[in-house]
Amino acid sequence: MSLIRQQIEEREALNLAPAAARSRESRGRERPEEECSIRVAFQRDRDRIIHCKAFRRLKHKTQVFLAPTGDHYRTRLTHVLEVSQIARTISVALRLNGHLTEAIALGHDLGHTPFGHAGEAVLAELHPEGFHHYQQSLRVVDRLENKGRGLNLTWEVRDGIAKHSKGRGAILPPVTADNSPSPATLEGQVVRLSDIIAYVNHDLDDAVRAGLLRDDEIPQHLIKRLGATSSQRVNTMVCDLVEQTLAAGGEQLTMSPEIVAGIDELRTFLFARVYENYKVHTDFFKAMKVIRELYQYFLAHDDHWEKSIHYPADTTRDRMVCDFVAGMTDRYALDLYARVFLPKPWSVL
Repeated sequence: MSLIRQQIEEREALNLAPAAARSRESRGRERPEEECSIRVAFQRDRDRIIHCKAFRRLKHKTQVFLAPTGDHYRTRLTHVLEVSQIARTISVALRLNGHLTEAIALGHDLGHTPFGHAGEAVLAELHPEGFHHYQQSLRVVDRLENKGRGLNLTWEVRDGIAKHSKGRGAILPPVTADNSPSPATLEGQVVRLSDIIAYVNHDLDDAVRAGLLRDDEIPQHLIKRLGATSSQRVNTMVCDLVEQTLAAGGEQLTMSPEIVAGIDELRTFLFARVYENYKVHTDFFKAMKVIRELYQYFLAHDDHWEKSIHYPADTTRDRMVCDFVAGMTDRYALDLYARVFLPKPWSVL
């Protein structure tokens, strides 16, 4: 074993909280491989994620507003960076494994479709096996990246990616005997909570920027409870999570009932006033038509299809088309739709 990596792993063993995951104790990778001489396993996973093509494509995938042209709206890439920052802050305060936390945070949305959850809904309808972005994120790192060889990540990172999503479910889900609703590691659970802390705040901020909301329309009791600005609200949520978890012994993530209720009410407010707003939905209905027609076109045609993945021989056409469409960015999908379906003006040279 490399002396440098050994020293890092020893520092983890000495300094991290008892409930933290340790690189040396990882359940390992699907395919055994020689370890890095410097980086511990979770550092290596983080680097593989941040250098992969799916990560770079997140910069042109919708967060809330479709293919935004304004420079300051969030995209899926800025979302995962905000989740990562929040999650690392929490992990450091709780003495958890920051490398594992960061790897999960940066990889959790790699499987998101173009046009956000609108694209996800169409693929769920069209693909015979259904579609969930968190399952696709795992598929990206396991099977699609690296020309079909995948990234060969550790079990702990893959578990955190696969179980990060909560939809409109409980913010703090009940802990079962096998902890099945949540990631197996506290680091993965931190990312799961950081995801909602990030989006309820930055989506609210973007909605005000877009003119869908005014600051004075945010319920006053939520402002009083959580804070008047995005930074104040993030700070309130993060500090409460850290303080309550430490007060309870640090073995299970805990928050004050009033803060959990505030986050839940803020999320409900965003669904009513932003996510389901007709001004937002109008363009998303159009975007859903784009995804639907591209999917159906590629079931029957090979032209315009960039086949860079080496699939096993028994892979169905539906599976390959779903992967191709899900991997598109907003602008690529719109440009490709124009090339496939819209007529080109005739010119004589």
